[in-house]
Amino acid sequence: MLNVRKNCEDILPLFRYDVNGQDPELIWHLTEITGFFNISEVAVAKELVLERLNKGAESGYDFVIAEHYGKLTGYSCYGKIPCTQSSYDLYWIAVHPDFQGKGLGRQVLNESERLIRESGGTRIYVETSQRLQYSGTRAFYEHCGYRLESVLEDFYAPGDAKATYCKAL
Repeated sequence: MLNVRKNCEDILPLFRYDVNGQDPELIWHLTEITGFFNISEVAVAKELVLERLNKGAESGYDFVIAEHYGKLTGYSCYGKIPCTQSSYDLYWIAVHPDFQGKGLGRQVLNESERLIRESGGTRIYVETSQRLQYSGTRAFYEHCGYRLESVLEDFYAPGDAKATYCKAL
């Protein structure tokens, strides 16, 4: 267990933006222990880090890595949507369970939004499941200013719709 102070103001992560050779396994572990993602999704999270390591910026995947006392505590992966002028996808955001509900996710999201804005981005899209398990995730996005744009019924599986949220920067 990581030692975490109770107030979100006490969590002052250090952000880095370049992935390194340890990150594929660390992000695999982080996404796995959240309990939100199935094994295929965890594999995709790792694959995107490997893609960035292998292709650099040409991969189209950018990262915000949050560390607290040298430990990976959260991250996001985002990228410009091909064939758009200024729209971005937020592909992943995950926070270590010891840091959930303490403001770290909001800090990682804010940093991602800042970087997207500085790169000329004007809209961010996020996709998530409509399953009950993801109600907290949807509430998080809504609390952070994202608006529900669409729901595609039975997208992931029968009874599992995809919700797409958007935030204009």
